[in-house]
Amino acid sequence: MVFLQGLSTEVPTTRRVLAAMPEGQLDFKLGDKGRTARELMWHIVRSEEWFGRSLAAGDFSDTSGDGPAPTTKAEILDHYDKNVPKVVESLHAVTGEQWAKPLNFFNVFNLPAVLYMDFWAKHTVHHRGQLSAYLRAMNAHVPDIYGGSADEPFQMPAAAQGA
Repeated sequence: MVFLQGLSTEVPTTRRVLAAMPEGQLDFKLGDKGRTARELMWHIVRSEEWFGRSLAAGDFSDTSGDGPAPTTKAEILDHYDKNVPKVVESLHAVTGEQWAKPLNFFNVFNLPAVLYMDFWAKHTVHHRGQLSAYLRAMNAHVPDIYGGSADEPFQMPAAAQGA
């Protein structure tokens, strides 16, 4: 499925952005209403996990939320590494019939399950973009996300250079 292929490429990208956060900057936030970098990182991790588990179960009723963010970047990355790739992998077992089944999303949407994959991806991209703006504002390294950054300029793949 196209959405699963897309998620498989997004997971390592998200992981790189999370890993780029300097440990000493976890309490950084933009503006009074913004989340801290730690809270934003944890929201990304828990949301990815929640979307995947909810889609695998065919049920979005879990409203437990993010919970308190771990203290260190290492703990956040460890949770991501132990949970998100497994959750994404578990979606390969979802059948076409299950993907076609409409799911209630907090009485706001009632769409076929497959369409929430796009919602998940956009949610992650949105918050990952916020986190990369935090990185730039703190003058930290911003990793390549979609074709280069000021810190990791786009490199033409060797295979494409010979074409």
